[in-house]
Amino acid sequence: MAAKEIANFIQFGKKIAGAGLNYKSLLAERNLPLPKVPVIFLKPTSSYIIEGQCIEIPKDFEVHEEVELGVIIGRRCKNVPESEGLKCIGGYCLALDLTEVRLMKEIKAKGLPWTFGKGFDTACPVSRFIHTGEIKDPSDVQIWCKVNGKLRQNENTSDMVFPIPSLISYISKYMTLEPGDLILTGSPSGVGPIVPGDTIEAGMGEDVSMVFPVKTA
Repeated sequence: MAAKEIANFIQFGKKIAGAGLNYKSLLAERNLPLPKVPVIFLKPTSSYIIEGQCIEIPKDFEVHEEVELGVIIGRRCKNVPESEGLKCIGGYCLALDLTEVRLMKEIKAKGLPWTFGKGFDTACPVSRFIHTGEIKDPSDVQIWCKVNGKLRQNENTSDMVFPIPSLISYISKYMTLEPGDLILTGSPSGVGPIVPGDTIEAGMGEDVSMVFPVKTA
């Protein structure tokens, strides 16, 4: 896949793989132990939206925002050693992993798939494509999220339990990663509810930011 197509990952990417419970601050906030292996789930690409579009919350959904660094795969890869993980990256984005929390509680308690709790329409707002040269070290990036102007999340990617090369290596053991695929690398503490009428602003340091209004689906 050409670099131009990778940059247009929303159109050409085939899957979104998310890492759950991947920040020490979030685990401490919830009094949870560190996972021994990454917790991975999938979101459909139909959940993508970009700036200029609205987050749409279905009736009776209770949705929380989760700001994350997104990693866009640059080449087809399988069984990637951790030492080679960063070489598979074609770019980055900022993302929100929106989650329906009431449904998630029910399905987790029953051991059921996370699909509808994570994969509803508009559940993956993303920023513009970020070239690899714009991020010197993905393990040292400050990500933040504001709701109606109030800072809610603000943490460095160095707080990840499983850093990006580990996530790429682990996921690629079980499924082939393809150009344009997106890995959501987890969200730090401070996750909270959003409702129609809210405005969500998220950023990566001072260099990248995005804004999404929230409305009823």
